Amino acid sequence: MVECDPSRSGTRGKHSELVKSQKVRLNPNRFDGLFRVTHPSNRADPDQMPDSAVLPQHECGLFGVFGHPNAAVLTYYGLFALQHRGQESAGIVTSNGPGTSFQMHKDMGLVSQVFGQNELARLKGTRSIGHTRYSTTGTSTIKNAQPFVVDCVRGQMAIAHNGNLINADILRDELERRGSIFQTTADSEIILHLLAQPLDNGGNVLAALRRIEGAFSILIMSERELIAVRDPFGWRPLSLGKIDGAYVLASETCAFDLIHAEFIREIEPGEVLIINEHGLRSERPFPDARPAFCMFEYVYFSRPDSIMGGVNVGKVRTEMGRELARRFPVEADIVVPVPDSGNYAALGFAEELKIPFAHAFVRNHYIGRTFLQPSQLIRDFDVRVKLNLIKEMVAGKRVVVVDDSIVRGTTARARVVNLREAGAKEVHMRVSCPPHRFACHYGIDFPDPEKLIANQMSMEDICKYLGVDSLGYLDVEGMVRATGKPLNSFCLACFNGDYPLPVDPALDKFIMERREQRAKALADQEAQPTLFTHLK
Repeated sequence: MVECDPSRSGTRGKHSELVKSQKVRLNPNRFDGLFRVTHPSNRADPDQMPDSAVLPQHECGLFGVFGHPNAAVLTYYGLFALQHRGQESAGIVTSNGPGTSFQMHKDMGLVSQVFGQNELARLKGTRSIGHTRYSTTGTSTIKNAQPFVVDCVRGQMAIAHNGNLINADILRDELERRGSIFQTTADSEIILHLLAQPLDNGGNVLAALRRIEGAFSILIMSERELIAVRDPFGWRPLSLGKIDGAYVLASETCAFDLIHAEFIREIEPGEVLIINEHGLRSERPFPDARPAFCMFEYVYFSRPDSIMGGVNVGKVRTEMGRELARRFPVEADIVVPVPDSGNYAALGFAEELKIPFAHAFVRNHYIGRTFLQPSQLIRDFDVRVKLNLIKEMVAGKRVVVVDDSIVRGTTARARVVNLREAGAKEVHMRVSCPPHRFACHYGIDFPDPEKLIANQMSMEDICKYLGVDSLGYLDVEGMVRATGKPLNSFCLACFNGDYPLPVDPALDKFIMERREQRAKALADQEAQPTLFTHLK
C-alpha cells in the first residue's frame, strides 16, 4: 500500500514522504464548439478520449440453439443476456436443416436495437447461432458484424467467433495467395475460409481447426450440425445447456438462466463438440496445452451471476475484496464501490473489515451509444454522466473507494475530486486486481501499454496523481487465491507479461486494415502485375 499524505491518512505505511501532487488537467479533451458528438464505435485516438472510454473491452458473446422451434427467439434472449460482452453489433443466423436456405439478420447497435418482432419472425428455423460483438481484430463496421455465412462445396455454413487469432496475418496471406477472396477485415473470416476448403485440398474440418492459433471459442452451423469449439488453452468461456429437449450453447451461464435452460457442463479446453440429430459427439483434435483461462473474466467481464470453472463470478469478486482488505486494511467510515464491476469486491472488503457499505455512486444505465457532450460548460462530464455522487453519504467521512481496475487514471482522479468537493474527510483507493502493464493478444482490447498508468508512474506517483490518501492493489497471489484454483490455471499476461503462446509484438486489432493499406500502395506502383500481362 502507498500513502500519499500521512498527515491526513488514518493509516501509516512505509511510503510516508509528502510530495506535492502533479498539476494535471482532469479532462484531456479540448473543444472549439459548444458540443461534441461522441461515437464510441468510431475508435477515436485514445489520447483524445476520457479514461472511461478506453477501459478494457471484451469482444463478443455467443449463443446457439439446436432442435427448438423458436430457435431465433431463444437466441435473441440469449444475446440480450450477453449484451455486456459486446455492444457494437449483433446478428442471428437460422436454419431448418438440409435443403433449406439459411436466414440471417445483423446490424450495428445493441441487441434490442437490431432485432424487433418483424426481424425475428423472418428468422425461421429450429437451429441458430447468434453473436454480439466488440471488435478485437478489424474495425467496427457492418461488414465485420457476425455471424458470417458462406455457401461453399460443403454447403451452407455460418460461424460466430469469440477471441483473437495470433496467426491471422500469416493464414490470410496464405489463403489469398491460393485465391481466397475476403469480404471483411475480421480474423473470424479466416476460420470460415479454412473450413470451406474442399476435401481433396486438405479440407478436413478438424485439420482446419488445428491450423488456427490463439484464443477462440467458436460456434459453427452447417446444414446438419451445430459445432462448438474451444481452444486448447481455454481462454474464452463456452457452456452447454438444454431446454425442452433442445441443446443450447452460450458464452456465459447467465444466458441459460434467462430462458430457464438447464446448465449441463462447460465445453472443455481443446474440445470440439458436434451436435446433430443423433445427439452429441466430442472430438479432441488439438495437442494438450496448459490451462490459461482469462483472469479478467472473473475480475471484470463476466456477469456476476454466471458460473465460470464451477465457481460463481460474484462470489469470486467478493473474495477478491476480502483478500484486498486483509492485504491493505484501513480505518474508515464507509466503503463505496465503483459500479457495477466494483460492487462485489467492495462488499467483500467492507464485510472483512466490518465497515459500513453504501452505494454513494449512482450509475446512469441509459447512456446511448451517441450523446451530445458539453465542452467547457460541465467539467468532468465524462465521469458525471455515468456516475453521480450522493454527497450526503460521504460528507465528513473517511471513504474507501473500491474499483476493479485503474487503466489510465483520469476517470479515477476525477471521482476523487468529486469526493473531496463533497466534503469527504479522507479518500482511500483500493483496486481488486494488480496493475495492468502488458498488452493482451488473446481477445481483450486494452489501451497501448505505454498509456497504462502503471507503466507511466511509480505507485507513489499514482497515489499523488489520483489525489488519494492511500492506494492499494491486490497482488496476483491474492487474486488467484480468491478463485480457489491453482496459479497455473490462468492467463495472467496482462499483469506479468507471461504469454502462454508466443506473440508478434506488432500484433494489434488493426493488422488487417494495415494489410489492405499495403495492398493499395502496391496497386499504385508501376511494378504491380496486371491480370492480362501476356496479352498483346
